[in-house]
Amino acid sequence: MAEKQLMKGNEALAEGAVRAGCRFFAGYPITPQNEVPEYMSWRLPQVGGAFIQSESEVAAINVIFGAAATGVRSMTSSSSPGISLKQEGISYCAGADLPFLIANVMRGGPGLGNIAGAQGDYFQSTRGGGHGDYRLYVMAPNGVQDMFDFPKKCYEVAYKYRIPAMILADGIMGQMMEGVEIKWPEVDVKGLEKQKWAIGTNEEGRERRMVSSYDLRDGMLEKIVLERAKRYKEIEDKEVLWEEKMTEDAEIILVAYGISARISYAACRMAREKGIKAGLLRPITLWPFPKKRLIELAPKTKNFLAVEMSLGQMVEDVRLAVNGRTNVNLFAKPGGSPIFAEEVYKAIEDIVKKGAKEYATVK
Repeated sequence: MAEKQLMKGNEALAEGAVRAGCRFFAGYPITPQNEVPEYMSWRLPQVGGAFIQSESEVAAINVIFGAAATGVRSMTSSSSPGISLKQEGISYCAGADLPFLIANVMRGGPGLGNIAGAQGDYFQSTRGGGHGDYRLYVMAPNGVQDMFDFPKKCYEVAYKYRIPAMILADGIMGQMMEGVEIKWPEVDVKGLEKQKWAIGTNEEGRERRMVSSYDLRDGMLEKIVLERAKRYKEIEDKEVLWEEKMTEDAEIILVAYGISARISYAACRMAREKGIKAGLLRPITLWPFPKKRLIELAPKTKNFLAVEMSLGQMVEDVRLAVNGRTNVNLFAKPGGSPIFAEEVYKAIEDIVKKGAKEYATVK
């Protein structure tokens, strides 16, 4: 029987990472993710792991480079401005094909912004964020249970394809409390560090190993980037995840992730009570994005409505997938302002009943 505990989202994220085999964490305090490093500071020593509070976000990601290069399951976390500071290091890690876990508990931006939950980091996360051609595997939780469960999947994908993985949450998700089922045992970390590519202490007869993000031989960078692109294609084919609710007969399908998806589902139920056939598609992986499923749904519905706590970023991926097959509208609320189900329902009503073709809260 699974154990159930009342946990805050950030704490569930940290515990999920430890149970998924994380044994090293480096980070720096920033609201609204501070509970993650705080939790790791006492939890990791209990399982033989190590915690470092670095002198800055830049230092933290470079410490992660070194730890991940040994094969140990490593993690860093931050919130929007802190993730921005880590971008160069994340690019270096991606260039060195190092698997590790990053958590971004988003706040309002740009700049320092505010400490309220927001979703303005979608572009940064799904497009890599730093310089060069690379991707992150990005998962978006919409509840505290997901915060606990997703580190395990992120580590599995990260090590299978040698790619950094990110959990993209928001300040609301990080601070809310819900019951969490502790439904899987801790991963056995014995042997996890013994990767064929990892560096470490000298062993008798072991070949020389080097972890690097560059190769200056003529034409080698192109070869390495193209080889990496093949792995990205395999991830797009095999690792994309999404959830659907009430889409079978929907005349309007809302597309939303994270806390916006929970709000959108409530709005869909309100619409159904009023006789409007609304459904929800929630991308669980933001990269890879469930574009094939959107292509399949496009001929079956009259409208899509992207719901985001930003100026509208994910909506571009929806439009790219739909490619003019049906209308794509936007409900956007930036700056850390909360979305209410009643507001989203009003947008649904305006589109379906009044025939709004270009509905948007941001003109």
